[in-house]
Amino acid sequence: MSKENSSAHLYSDENDDEDGLWMGPPFPMLEPYYKPDCLEAGCDEAGRGCLAGPVYAAAVILPPDICERNSLLAQALNDSKQLTERRRTALRAIIEKEALAWAVVAVDNKEIDKLNILRSSITAMHRALDKLQLRPENIIVDGNRFYPYGDIPHTTIVKGDAKYMSIAAASILAKTHRDEYMLAIHKEYPQYKWDSNKGYPSPSHRAAIREHGTTPYHRMTFNLLGTPQLEFDFG
Repeated sequence: MSKENSSAHLYSDENDDEDGLWMGPPFPMLEPYYKPDCLEAGCDEAGRGCLAGPVYAAAVILPPDICERNSLLAQALNDSKQLTERRRTALRAIIEKEALAWAVVAVDNKEIDKLNILRSSITAMHRALDKLQLRPENIIVDGNRFYPYGDIPHTTIVKGDAKYMSIAAASILAKTHRDEYMLAIHKEYPQYKWDSNKGYPSPSHRAAIREHGTTPYHRMTFNLLGTPQLEFDFG
């Protein structure tokens, strides 16, 4: 089996128990923290590239001894995009139980259109940090952009959700909470198939926009139809 195929096998449901939890052979765990001996919050967002719906962000503070407290959770944590929906759902319940503090916040499409998506994503992370019941002493963020949060030091980490447990946990919470919301509003506008595309720019989503127009949930500053954008040469 190739390395690529082996990785795909690890993240399938094949080795899960009936609750969707990992029961297969171990694979390399993520790092439990970036800075030791402090309360460290991991932050991530979900839905940044969508055409409709809010962007969600989560902040999570895991116990410093998470690997000893819940080895199954520590073993299973990974970038939410690498996990099946079933496993994300199972992990969400455990994260929310085991975390010292966690919070999830949404910034809706109207605010996204007003602020732009980068500012909205970071604003959502700041609001999630505001809601934590514990004040972190250090912040680690997936990606390469963040605005200072008070006087708390922060570090941006590209692909941090595949490197550090607290960021992975935040990615899972942001993703599952957002997916839950998109399933709810799908019932209002089933023609856009948000139950499957979750608002992302799939061909079926764009086809529905062409046929039915936009909804109150669409991001009007986005390229909804996928048409070529004008380019200006200011030489």
